Amino acid sequence: MSTWLAIAGVGAVTFLLRASFIAFADPHRFPGWFRQALAFVPPAVLAAIVAPGLVMRDGAFDLSWRNPRLIAGLLAILVAARTRSVLATIVSGMAALWLLQWAMG
Repeated sequence: MSTWLAIAGVGAVTFLLRASFIAFADPHRFPGWFRQALAFVPPAVLAAIVAPGLVMRDGAFDLSWRNPRLIAGLLAILVAARTRSVLATIVSGMAALWLLQWAMG
């Protein structure tokens, strides 16, 4: 029973900390540089989630050209930089990944 109480307590504290920032903070009172920095949080979090999947292959770090995920990811980055289209980025990245996985076996 104490394990469940600990889990509930930690969950409640985490929720209250996050909710207090949203409920009690006035975003218009933040300094301008802080609001500009907040704009970079979602891309940074997404990159931190995606990057390990691009450079890991079969549980090992792999930066070689035989890593289809890395090549497809680099292609998707180029398409994103060139077109600024989310749909084009996803379609080109997935098509490249499937084609490379098929070609490389």
